[in-house]
Parts: sequence; C-alpha cells; structure tokens
Amino acid sequence: MNLSPFNLPFLKSADGQPLPGGVSRPTWVVIDIAGDYPALNPGNPLAALLNRQDTLEALSARLDKLAHADWLHGVLLRFGSYGAGLSTSRTIRDAVQRLSEHKRTVAYLSSLSMPSLLAASGAGEVVAPESAEINVLGLGLEVTYLGEFLKKNGVSFENLRIREYKSALTRFSDDQMDPYNREQLTRLLDSMEEGWLADMAMSRKVSLEAARGWLDHPISSARAACAAGLIDKVAYEDELIGPATRPMSAVMDLLRPALRKNRAAKNSGRIAIVPVIGAIVTGKSQRNPLPLFGGVSAGSDTVVAALKRAGQDKQTKAVVLYVDSGGGSALASDLIWREVSVLGDRLGKPVVAVMGSVAASGGYYVLASAKCVIASPYTITGSIGVVSGKPVLEEFNRRQGLNPQGVTRRETGLIYSSARPFSAAQRELMERSIEEVYQRFTLRVAQGRGLSQERVNELGRGRIWSGQDALEHGLIDELGDLETGIRRACELSGLPYGAPTWTAAPKGKGPLPEFAQAADEAASLNLLAGWPGTGVLTWMDTDLRIR
Repeated sequence: MNLSPFNLPFLKSADGQPLPGGVSRPTWVVIDIAGDYPALNPGNPLAALLNRQDTLEALSARLDKLAHADWLHGVLLRFGSYGAGLSTSRTIRDAVQRLSEHKRTVAYLSSLSMPSLLAASGAGEVVAPESAEINVLGLGLEVTYLGEFLKKNGVSFENLRIREYKSALTRFSDDQMDPYNREQLTRLLDSMEEGWLADMAMSRKVSLEAARGWLDHPISSARAACAAGLIDKVAYEDELIGPATRPMSAVMDLLRPALRKNRAAKNSGRIAIVPVIGAIVTGKSQRNPLPLFGGVSAGSDTVVAALKRAGQDKQTKAVVLYVDSGGGSALASDLIWREVSVLGDRLGKPVVAVMGSVAASGGYYVLASAKCVIASPYTITGSIGVVSGKPVLEEFNRRQGLNPQGVTRRETGLIYSSARPFSAAQRELMERSIEEVYQRFTLRVAQGRGLSQERVNELGRGRIWSGQDALEHGLIDELGDLETGIRRACELSGLPYGAPTWTAAPKGKGPLPEFAQAADEAASLNLLAGWPGTGVLTWMDTDLRIR
C-alpha cells in the first residue's frame, strides 16, 4: 500500500460542482491496493517498521484510522497489481465498508477480477477505465497429474492414504483425477461461487439473480459491467482527480506503521495472537518465503513455546490462534493441539481459532480444541485424513546405472528408502500407523467440536470443505476474520473491545531483530532434505490454485 503525502487529491462531483455540505475543496488521500496482503505484521516493532510488504493487519488499521480523521473528506482506493485471494478480499471489503460509513470512498480498478471486485465492493463507488481488463468468468482450478510422466522416467510413487478423498499425493501416483477428488473440488467451487455471489449482491445492492447473471452471461467490457450494475462508472483516473490540499501533519501520522499496543496498564488484560502459518513441521519455524530455502513453516517447537509464553503471561487473558496452513507433520500438529488444549482446560485462557485462506488437515488438527473457531466462507478447511508415501526410484536407478545398496538388521529398517517399493510387511506397518493417526485425529475433532467420532468420520475421510459448508456441518462456529476472532476473545475473557493485542513469540531469541533472525535461520537450512522428512502427514494438496 502506498499512501503518499505528496499526492493527496480530491474528487470532483459528476457535474464539476462543489460537493454536498458546501465543501468545494475537500481533502482526499490515495491508497494503492496491491500485492497479496498476508494477515499479520511481524511481531517485532523494528521488523514491522522495516517491513516492505503490506499486510492485511496494517491496511485495516490504516483504514480505521482514516475513518476518524476530521480533516479528511474521502479516500480513493487505487487497485493495481492485486494478488490477494477471496478470503483476504472479503476482509478488505469489510474494512473498506467500515471506512465508507464515515467517509466518501471510491475504488478505481484497471482490472476487474472476482477477488478485486469483492475487495472493492465495500467502497461507495466503484470505477473502471473503458479499457479495463475483464476477468469475471467464474472460479476454476487445474491440477497437473504426474503419474504417467514419472513412470516414463522410471519413477513410481507409493501413496497410502486415509481415506478416499485424501488427494495430497495422488498427483504424483496417478495420471488423472479420481471421482472422489472431482466431487469434492466441484462442491468447493460451487460453495465459493455462491458465497461470492451473495457477498457481491449484498455489497452492490442487487438481487442474487442479477448477480448470478454476471457469471451466467460473461461480461466483456467495462461499459457492459457498468450497465449490469457490477461497477458504478466508467472513467479514467484523471477524470476523478483534481488539485490537492496537503495537511502534512495529519498525513504523517497515517504513514507510520500501525503497531499494536503491546503495553497494558496494570491490572488490565490483553489478547495474545499466535500465528501458525505455512507447513506444520517439527522443530523451529522458518520464515524464508522462497521454497528453495525451506519456505515458510510453522515449527512445533516455536508455536508451542509461543503458546506457553501466552499462558504464562499474567496480562494475557485469551489467545487468538491464527492458522493459515494446509497441514504437515502429524506429530507436530498433535503437539500444538496439546498446548492449545492446556491453555483452555488447565490455565482457563480461552483460545479462539481464526482460519486464513486455508486451515486444513494438520491446519485443522491444531485448532480442534479451540473454544471458538472462525473462518471465511472462502477458507479451504477440513481434509480430516492422513497420508504417507514415497517415490520409488527402482527403475530410474536401473536405467541410470545407479545401484543403492542397503544394510539393515530389520525389514523395516529402510522402510522410507526410495530404492524399492514397500514390502508386504512394510505396507502393513504403514497402513496400521496411518489408521491409528486417523483415529486419533477424528477423536480430537469429536471432543473439540462436540460431535460423535462416527460423525467426524463422515465429514472427514480426507474431504475438504469451504468455510461456508464447514459452518453448516459444525466444523466451525461462525464466519468472520481476525478482527472477529479478537472480538470473540474479548467477550470470552471479559475484556472490553479494543483491548491491547500482542504477538506471542518464544523468549530468549537473542539480540537480533526478527528480520535479521529470519535471514540467519535461512542461511543455515539444509537445502537437500530427503523425502518425506516426516513419515505420517496430515496434509492436503497444496497444488490447488483457485482462479
């Protein structure tokens, strides 16, 4: 987001006359909406100050601050290279809607897509240039299956899964989508499209049938979008913007990052936020965004230590567990689940779980015991199932003249070796192991959600759900976002709305600020970690890209 004090324009009325209330030169600010907006600022204040990536937390805080700026008449939200998904877009829509209750807001989009339109729909006016790119064509996804390709190159794949909907490894073992995966993905897209239509119909003040027409009869131009009620006006940005006024002292306050209030007065309380972002692994979290260097992961050691710190902090009265993860290690997921349970059951500190764009498989496991679970209608969740497997390079090695030779005292000693497939005894052991994990997973969910284990099995079996469907099936408690979660945490702990929040992190991380620690950790990663690293996974197919 770029909020510049040197470009603070005002907007003209349609006929060029002074705006209502006798304001002839109102003060406006321009906010660039671009990027994918991760949810949270870094917990370290210095890292937050130097963070160059706009976050959803910072954007929402800044819009809320603008709503109460007495000198401000309105805000132009200029959408550029916007890359956020539907879940994040809905949260931005809500933040813009809150701003629109106090100020005039105009969203200017050069490209109309389903996510950008959803985010912009909270504005009082939505404008696009005549040449705007139109991509309002409905949702879709595509998964590339590598089974046949791998076989041609001498590689096969062992895929053990519970149960039929668990598709995390099928793109490696199979050459096409199976009926169960097609069924669940079709339902997922149906639910998300229905959610988008309902949200847009409400924001644009049109009937659901009218909104459905935008997808049933695809729009190909900005003027057609305007005629259909999808946007309000066709205009270029220079037709909206005039000379500027510049109350610099007021604007400079808005340019500073919105850091959370970390200091609570004596005898008051605060809410701890504990993030679980990326693949769930044993050990420490990693924060390098590049997959080659380990990617972003939530290490059980780090997350458990953060939860313990929140539990020991006398000022912390409740915890918000923010989960944006497709899962990972069954062991790591269970360790985090245990600490969440301890917070609520033993320490009396309620835990509210908030799902990001995805909280599935192990990402659902970790929050199963939370007092309250919140998701967006567009969140991918569920995937209550287990998977394990390995690539088999037996034929590949033969073709390339490679000859791995193993020595072991037991048949199971080289069970994860890629040199050969599972033997009958090895397969029996693996199947027994993942069945035990699945039974434990479904029991955790049953206890946390107040469902029978049989019902959880019906909803589980590896199947993914949208947030809306998860609500209807009792897998979550309500639809909302991080702000909703903080409000619920205040209610459950008896704190007033607006209580301070802080990001819990393990103690004793040393003198380096967070951004320097991240670079130091990335430099020490093992780039050649073997497959699968963890034997039993509660993981969903991370290749899903909904467009």
